[in-house]
Parts: sequence; structure tokens; C-alpha cells
Amino acid sequence: MNGESGEITSSIWLLFNPKHPVVRHYIWKLVLAEIQEKLYREIQTRIDTSKIYIRNAVNNSKNVPETVNLWNEEISAEIVLFRELVMKHPPKILISFGSFPFEFVRRAFEIKPEKGPKYWCASKLGDEFRKSIKDFDIAKTNRIPLLRRMVESEKFISDRCSEDYFHYVGTRIAQIVIENKGSLKDIWID
Repeated sequence: MNGESGEITSSIWLLFNPKHPVVRHYIWKLVLAEIQEKLYREIQTRIDTSKIYIRNAVNNSKNVPETVNLWNEEISAEIVLFRELVMKHPPKILISFGSFPFEFVRRAFEIKPEKGPKYWCASKLGDEFRKSIKDFDIAKTNRIPLLRRMVESEKFISDRCSEDYFHYVGTRIAQIVIENKGSLKDIWID
């Protein structure tokens, strides 16, 4: 996957780990299908996916750290650059895929304490997802974490839920998009 695509002024941004380029096809496309389905059924329109701003968290996949202590100066510089991009072109929805991109976003937003990517297991990312949906505020950038692999998707949702992961996250994201459609005018198919 190229480092970035789409429109940086978009209300929706996606952030990926460059070590896992297939996530865009095997996770995002299935989540997007659920979002588009709900949008079409409820408001008879769809998101223009060419407008979504998509980028890798870091330019070089060799810089992706395994622990909290391995975040080097190159990553720190990329965090500063990303923070500046977010401040200049603030998205309303910032979706990250997996533990490293989520922690990268937290650091860009200067959220403490800093955690290592291994801290963000499926259940903790699930907790953060539910919190981000519950606390959604169109007046700010909303950080929404998703999984990058499905092995432990039931822990993301909860042990009591039999709902499919893609349907679970897709319909919840679609619902916040529907509720805020007037403030997300730049994402719709013309």
C-alpha cells in the first residue's frame, strides 16, 4: 500500500500499520461494506471512499516498535508530523487498525500514560472502541480503534455477544455517521 491516498481534508481518516498492508483489504473493506449497507438502507446514500484519507502510521515498517521502550526518534518525529496534520486538517473520525496505530494516535494526541503496542490486546481495544462510540463528539477528532486481525474478535466485542465483528463495528460507526450526517458533508457520493 502506498503511504497515503484520498483527501487530507476529509472528515474520515484511516491509519494503518505498514507491516500489515492486507488489513486494508481483509478488515477495512468488510467493515466498510457494513457501513455502506446501513447508510444506504437508512439514508439512501453512501460514502465516497475515494475521499477518505488513508495513510500508514510510519513511512518505514522497520520503525514499528514491539515494546514501549523501542519508540525511537524517527517515530517521535513522525508522531509530531502526524499531530501537525491533525491540527491543520482535523478529521471528525480517525480510525486506527491494531495496537501500534492506536498507540501512535494516542501519542499524537499526547494521551498519557504511554503504553506499548502489546498492551492493547483485543479486549482493551474493544473497550476503547465502545468508549469512542459512546463519547462521540462531532466537534472534535474522535479516535476509533479497530482490530487488524480477527483471531480474537470475540474478545473485542465481548464474551456474551454472538454478533459478527464486521457487522458489530460497521453498524456502530454507520450509526454515528448517520446521526452526524449534516456535519460530514464532504464524505458523500455526489
